[in-house]
Amino acid sequence: MIKKLRLGTRGSALALAQSRQIAARIQNENPGLEVEEIIIRTRGDEILDAALHEVGGKGLFVTEIEEQLLDGRIDLAVHSIKDLPGDLPAGLMLGAVPEREEPWDVLVSHGGESIRGLPPGSRVGTSSLRRQAQLKSYRSDLELVDLRGNVDTRLRKVSEGVVAGAILAAAGLNRLGLGERVTERLAPELMLPAVGQGALGLEVREDDLDTIAALAGLDHGPTRQAVAAERSVMAYLEGGCHVPLAAFAEFRGDVLRLRGVVASLDGQRVIQAEQECAPEEGIAAGETLARQLLELGGEEILREIRNV
Repeated sequence: MIKKLRLGTRGSALALAQSRQIAARIQNENPGLEVEEIIIRTRGDEILDAALHEVGGKGLFVTEIEEQLLDGRIDLAVHSIKDLPGDLPAGLMLGAVPEREEPWDVLVSHGGESIRGLPPGSRVGTSSLRRQAQLKSYRSDLELVDLRGNVDTRLRKVSEGVVAGAILAAAGLNRLGLGERVTERLAPELMLPAVGQGALGLEVREDDLDTIAALAGLDHGPTRQAVAAERSVMAYLEGGCHVPLAAFAEFRGDVLRLRGVVASLDGQRVIQAEQECAPEEGIAAGETLARQLLELGGEEILREIRNV
């Protein structure tokens, strides 16, 4: 039995909170196993003055960590799955996908207003094209501004009135113990979540059987199946931070319900589709849903966005 695991993580407060929660669970499942935390700075941590879609999108927060995983400097990495590209590098895999946190987007507003209650012209912060497009579709009269930085930075800008509100992931606030800051949880009919939002992925080398065995107790089958279906949509559409794309899967009894959205940047066109399938058929259903989105008008939207 291995005696020590080297866990790679980004150094933000949220990344550290997530990684330390996972480290505690690993040690609980494997008494006597030491977990060493290794902080790795990524390109996404260096660039805070530009929107993600302008500087590379997916991969910004994981590439440097995956490099250290591949060359053996760390044994596992804890990622927010929504930060992971559709395809992992050769030789790497998700050794475990723990049970998902709350997947929804939320509004934190300065004066306690809901999205519907914000006055016309209110400034709302988010750097996500997915959030911007869906919000424009619902409230075209709001002024949307790019808002980068860690969670504390974004919350401070709301508190100081720099923006009237900000859209964030519920999961991040919950993991930081800041769930009380939520003003409104946004229904998926208004804002469908990002692929993998609320879920963590524990990335390992495919041939590291000892580490994979140590993580086995953390894997949550239903979350893995739901996330795999969502990531199948993203992979088929070659989606990322450059594209207003959303996909969310959830269980309804023993059926997996998968919903997807592709939207134009101005929010004027929002293409929606839905599939239901057996849990083990989620990847195939994701590809079917992706084709359906393309046929309904998503192909034209994606072509326009990629030609900008």
